[in-house]
Amino acid sequence: MVASFDYIIIGGGSAGCVLAARLSEDREVRVLLVEAGGADRNILYHVPAGFARMTKGIGSWGWSTVPQRHMRDRVFWYTQAKVIGGGSSINAQIYTRGHPIDYDGWAQSGATGWSYREVLPYFRRAEDNDTWDDAYHGQGGPIGVSKPISPLPICEAYFAAAAKLGIPFNADLAGDPPDGVGYYQLTQRHARRSSTARTYLKVAKQRGNFQLLLASQVTRIVVEKGRAVGVELVDPTEGPVTLCADREIILTAGAIGSPKLLMHSGIGPAEHLRSVGIAPVHDLPGVGSNLQDHLDISTIWECTGDHSYDKYIKPGWGALAGAQWLLTGKGPAASCLFETGGFVRADKSADAPDIQFHFGLGSGIEAGIAKLKNPGVTLNSAFMRPRSRGTVRLASSDLGVPPLIDPNYWEDPYDRHISLAGLKLARELLRQEPMRPFLQGERVPGEAIQGDDELFAYACRSAKTDHHPAATCAMGRGAMAVLDPELRMHGLAGLRVCDASAMPFVVASNTNAAVIMIAEKAADMIRGRSPLAATDLPARRKLGAVA
Repeated sequence: MVASFDYIIIGGGSAGCVLAARLSEDREVRVLLVEAGGADRNILYHVPAGFARMTKGIGSWGWSTVPQRHMRDRVFWYTQAKVIGGGSSINAQIYTRGHPIDYDGWAQSGATGWSYREVLPYFRRAEDNDTWDDAYHGQGGPIGVSKPISPLPICEAYFAAAAKLGIPFNADLAGDPPDGVGYYQLTQRHARRSSTARTYLKVAKQRGNFQLLLASQVTRIVVEKGRAVGVELVDPTEGPVTLCADREIILTAGAIGSPKLLMHSGIGPAEHLRSVGIAPVHDLPGVGSNLQDHLDISTIWECTGDHSYDKYIKPGWGALAGAQWLLTGKGPAASCLFETGGFVRADKSADAPDIQFHFGLGSGIEAGIAKLKNPGVTLNSAFMRPRSRGTVRLASSDLGVPPLIDPNYWEDPYDRHISLAGLKLARELLRQEPMRPFLQGERVPGEAIQGDDELFAYACRSAKTDHHPAATCAMGRGAMAVLDPELRMHGLAGLRVCDASAMPFVVASNTNAAVIMIAEKAADMIRGRSPLAATDLPARRKLGAVA
């Protein structure tokens, strides 16, 4: 069977769903979205607290990294979404954007048109904020952005403890500046996860010019005479299928999936492709290079009582929380469990915050994180501006073999130094007097672990990815750039890449909001529309010392 569409979008994640909705607004074009994963029918995809199950394998490809040679050969579990909505269906729903200098850095590196003033209108267009409608936030967009519904008193103690260290309170961690601690805004609406599948894609599915294929694995992008002309895929009912794209193919399979598929299609570093038995079609050395990710280290403390949500892991309490959420939209199940955090500096000379905190209202929330017997809380510390660069490579020409994911954590000694400094700062924060009524002591790594060598050993055992891989098909200039500033592939017509892999540098925050923004802006580029007018920025807000 051979069928034809104007646009074929490969990957139904955060970006793919946005593009499906925006491109299908033009009723004169035919749009196809192909997703390897299935539907998001499981209730855990929609209840906010369901995130706690996601990093343990639900809706995931089940990949791991190669041994990390700078972290004692540790192999990291590497959650990547395999479900419609992608990361927006399984992430912690934290809505942050990074710092303005992140996007200005993109523009300065060769990604013309992607400065903060130029991307801010696309953040606003995507957003339906329940609190603000101003220069930084919008209302009426597809993605619900809400304040937390069920914060606990220990969150206010956390803010007061930060103030003891001179860290200000910030009511808007997605504004300018994002510095300080506060409540995160969340991609939720009416106490339910607001994924791109349940917002953008819901609208697209009502249009006759749009088609969705689920559980369909694209095996190759077809290239003829220097142009991407179609895709080969395996349909669950029809088997092998070839589909033609009359206008463009847009690859939105994520920072791991996009370079993987490109290389399986013969697009990438020619020497590597030959080494696994794939004939190069288009030699592009930057494909799968420049991998950047945030590494997370945790301190876990035991509470003096039921000050977190840990008891709701028990079946009876969990059922009660579920019933409360269904009836009222409130309670523990309405919490994403990481509603509080912030951005701080471990390197005092840094131009912008370099550490992100996520204050978890429990222990053992994510895969690989210790679960205490009694109620506890977790403070994650992640270095946001890594200098180390990794790769995504193929282990085999067989599409079913997992890729070789090498974030190359801590290759640069500066990354290790600042990461450990961030962990020390997190521990110091939880030792402050305002936390004493709530916390009785650190249990992980434990007070006996103090020196840098001991903390390094602890990190090698216990650190985890923050699930923010990026930059493996980076836009920009130079020999290693894969895309131009309109996300078109260098040297190959008819193909764009539009996801976190297109970032020149990973943003210093959670990445989902930025991916949605990238897709919003890309949709205008693909449709030949003029970009939204750059924002005239007001003066930066002054932050308060306490909540």
